[in-house]
Amino acid sequence: MIRVLSIFLILLCLSCSGRERPNIVFILADDLGYGDLGCYGCTDIKTPHLDRLASEGVRFTDFYANGAVCSPTRVAFLTGRYQHRIGIFNALTYQQAGVGLPEEGATIADALKEAGYRTGLSGKWHVGYDFERCPIQQGFDHFFGLLGGNHHYFKHMDRIGVPDLWLGNEAVEREGYSTDLITEDAVKFLESNQKAPFFLYLSHAAPHFPWQGPGDEKKVVKPKSKSWQTGDRETYIAMVERMDHGIGRVLTKLDDLGLRENTLVVFTSDNGGHSWSRNAPLRDYKGTLWEGGIRVPCMARWSGVIPADTTSSQIGITMDWTATFRNLAGLPRDEAGADGIDLMPVLTGEKPVQERSLFWLHRKTPFRKSVIEGRAVRRGDWKLIEFADGKNHLFDLKTDPGETSDQYKSRLEMVLEMRQLLDKWEKEINHETGE
Repeated sequence: MIRVLSIFLILLCLSCSGRERPNIVFILADDLGYGDLGCYGCTDIKTPHLDRLASEGVRFTDFYANGAVCSPTRVAFLTGRYQHRIGIFNALTYQQAGVGLPEEGATIADALKEAGYRTGLSGKWHVGYDFERCPIQQGFDHFFGLLGGNHHYFKHMDRIGVPDLWLGNEAVEREGYSTDLITEDAVKFLESNQKAPFFLYLSHAAPHFPWQGPGDEKKVVKPKSKSWQTGDRETYIAMVERMDHGIGRVLTKLDDLGLRENTLVVFTSDNGGHSWSRNAPLRDYKGTLWEGGIRVPCMARWSGVIPADTTSSQIGITMDWTATFRNLAGLPRDEAGADGIDLMPVLTGEKPVQERSLFWLHRKTPFRKSVIEGRAVRRGDWKLIEFADGKNHLFDLKTDPGETSDQYKSRLEMVLEMRQLLDKWEKEINHETGE
């Protein structure tokens, strides 16, 4: 009765505002480089479907992942808050127990489900192996995919040889290439839930290693061996193009079901590109706090609401989509989405580009001792990076997105201001984690 009443109040609020609740499709690539799509200047990878998505909506130039590696960004999206607030600083390791999302839930899926949405996850999870941290217990009505950070694209086992393919809470065996299986599941979810509203989290494993294209079924890739991370640009290209093909199938299904006009589709990546990716014109790769590790491609389409063929310089971050989705569903703004901002007023032109500050913190943990520790803040066009070894840098990203001209010694006053912002933020999140 309480749930029915809450849904009624949400619908009443939306009716008064004159806004119809959209379906939501959030597509997350894994380790895709900033410059790996045609619409971001790539010439050797063909991504017609994602390029079309960008042309039919908005393409961001200054969008960021919450973390430089997988799990932190995913936790931030699901909770709508900086991942550090619950002690997530690095990616979970294989079969790691006792770590991840809070067992009591409170994810974006929980919130949207409470608001009357059907919720589905097709693809990668990587935010908890424990039963109470798995998708069905975290607000998803449907789940098909992998719990870990990556798996063999044909044999569906993780890097230490443990089978990792699931339907709901049950382990399953399926034949086929993981990217295709994930696509097929997403299409079926749309078909089964077309009466709306629905929230589909399409979380591709591609193009994360092991680097296996759709034609590499016979390629030798063994757990606990170097072959798990052996690849080349050609294989990477095949993986991205197959993912793009699958996303095209999802977009076509939305059209076939007559859902384009009432569906917000968002695409982005969980962090910067890895070994075989193209992050141009940015510096470095996944796992670092340089732009190549955290700035990612992002685009959004909602036909008739977001102007087509537009580009936005709005500084955004993964958890902004959580706040945006909550608002579109008529949910109140509370701590579950308090760290992000609703992007829709900027994307529709109701508000100008908002200046803001974003923060990153990369720490060693008992399971990730080899990471480069550091922290960073972007305020406006300026970015300060401070590493644990004492090497600090300041860049004007508007004129120097490749971070080649260090302004640290010539702008000490700005350095001090931005360091104070970092100190205040880090003190706040450490207070929440009890450190």
